[in-house]
Amino acid sequence: MIVLGVESSCDETSVAVARDGVIRANAVASQVALHAEYGGVVPELASRAHLKNLLPLARLALRDAGVTPAELDAFAATRGPGLPSALRVGWRFTQAAAFALGKPCLAVHHHEAHLYSPWLVPAGDVPFRADWDAFQPNVALIVSGGHTLLVDVPEEGRHRVLGGTVDDAAGECFDKTAKLIGLPYPGGPALDELAEEGDPAAFPFPRPLLRDPHDDFSFSGLKTSVRYRLRDHPGLLDDPRALRDFCASVRAAIIEVLVAKTVRAATRLGRPCVTASGGVTCNRALRRDLAAACREHGLALRLAAPALSTDNAAMVAALAERQLRRGAAPTPWEVESLPSWSLADETAR
Repeated sequence: MIVLGVESSCDETSVAVARDGVIRANAVASQVALHAEYGGVVPELASRAHLKNLLPLARLALRDAGVTPAELDAFAATRGPGLPSALRVGWRFTQAAAFALGKPCLAVHHHEAHLYSPWLVPAGDVPFRADWDAFQPNVALIVSGGHTLLVDVPEEGRHRVLGGTVDDAAGECFDKTAKLIGLPYPGGPALDELAEEGDPAAFPFPRPLLRDPHDDFSFSGLKTSVRYRLRDHPGLLDDPRALRDFCASVRAAIIEVLVAKTVRAATRLGRPCVTASGGVTCNRALRRDLAAACREHGLALRLAAPALSTDNAAMVAALAERQLRRGAAPTPWEVESLPSWSLADETAR
């Protein structure tokens, strides 16, 4: 089976081709330079860039995969959640292409695609290969600029949301902290770079909800603490050593909460494996600390590859192919994109 997948939920345009469990092509057009001037994603500009990029990327992905449009068996695209106008561009593009070629089209949930991205592994002469045979029941951490979720996945194709952010997501806290201290966009990776050379114990930032027994997250209080610390110590950013310590301390506070709650949930539920995906899993401290905590508690760990942590169509195409092979029905043509689609809302399929 050959599936062409499309991702346009935010500021990355991506088209991928999956064939029999192998990602044959994964073309991505980044919009970082476009939005850097504004310090964040501008939805209207993102949508226009998607319109400009989708057709050339589709041609590139098909060429790289060695596939013609007529050979495609199905299409898939991210239906939600995400920016309304950005989602609409990708979803309608994919529906139109599928309709014109007389092929089925499948709606994919963005978070569910991230949920299974750790089971895609690098494979030498192709970008990635699905490792479905290695699947284990797991607790999944999905952590990005807009979302922080803990999900129980007792078996492939079945999941239950355990908790999520009640205010700011972890990635949002990283990015807003970076903006407060004047780091260039995107701020999270820049903060991570500085934190590598800092002392994580230099500033006693709070660990919100760390001791609470539930699986929800909150990072607004930490963000407020950061703002007050900068307000009360106006010369802090002038000292390069203090700046690195500041970044390391903020990072440590966020990572400790993410790791502790994830491992605690996996232990409580008796799941033998932890997975992590989403843009924040590119953070070096998260990868190190989560690996160490899993080793300590005897848990297997699957991390999404860095190239699949940010938004991409490879995970969309791979999941769609798997779901179609397992009997998923094509999505009706009249279905619209769904910006607020919750991972817990099975009725929206």
